[in-house]
Amino acid sequence: MAFSNNLQYIRAQAGVTQEQLAEQLEVSRQSVSKWESGASFPEMDTLLRICDLYDVNMDTLLRGSVEESRVSDTARYDDHMNRFTLQIALPVFSIIAGIALMILLNTLGLPEMLSTAVFMLILTISVVVMVAGGIQHDNFRKKHPVIQDFYTEEEKDAFHQKFVWYIAGGVGAILFGLVLLILTFAFLPEREPYESFAAACFLLLIAGAVFSFIYGGMQEDKYKIWKYNRDNNPDPEAKKRLNLIGAACGVIMLLATAIYVGLGLTRNTWGTAWWVFAVGGILCGVASVALDPYKGED
Repeated sequence: MAFSNNLQYIRAQAGVTQEQLAEQLEVSRQSVSKWESGASFPEMDTLLRICDLYDVNMDTLLRGSVEESRVSDTARYDDHMNRFTLQIALPVFSIIAGIALMILLNTLGLPEMLSTAVFMLILTISVVVMVAGGIQHDNFRKKHPVIQDFYTEEEKDAFHQKFVWYIAGGVGAILFGLVLLILTFAFLPEREPYESFAAACFLLLIAGAVFSFIYGGMQEDKYKIWKYNRDNNPDPEAKKRLNLIGAACGVIMLLATAIYVGLGLTRNTWGTAWWVFAVGGILCGVASVALDPYKGED
């Protein structure tokens, strides 16, 4: 009787009558009535259409409770997305902050090769965490291709209020960093070591701003469960474009790393060639926007 009860609940929540549901599914009202009474069972293509129309998992529709799934996080989606957000945002912050640390260590007299080794260690750990997080996220998506929206409107509205400050705070940090650089160049008579200290502080502020943007953006997407479900079940054309975006970004960042290492080995620019990673990140963003299969839908 799980299906009949679930169908009644779904229809009631959507505010549609048996006649309206029958029109959506292109069946008779009597068929819907029989399904809800448990007297008969729909065909597989009809079940799939119900799942698509009302954003419900097939297993939950047939054997579980749609009502319970929509008021509780049975897949621990929230915990997973919070962890995944940190696995992406913290490594990016660490890489940018690692460049600032390398500049500070060089300014304080630490041998350049040693400070570069410290940065490469931070970079290695950050990349490992990001790769591990990506693999875990892919596994989660395969295990839970569809998630029922269990967030309340109050929870979504509360985060939207916070989201404004994540973006505004990031922008404020960047502007403050620019002011710091301008003041350093304008009023300090002896440029070094103040230039290096100012550059390091500016990069730390940039790292904080980028963390705020990534964390806020990924948490904003966390509440868009419809988007998670859509991205997990793309049509062939969208899947092709999404794979192309992933391949393009992977190639771009590998080239950025190769260029950075090459410049460091040939021209000893370990402390100044960090800009290639920023350029790589920008190019990844451009590729994502240009190839986005859902452009304009979000």
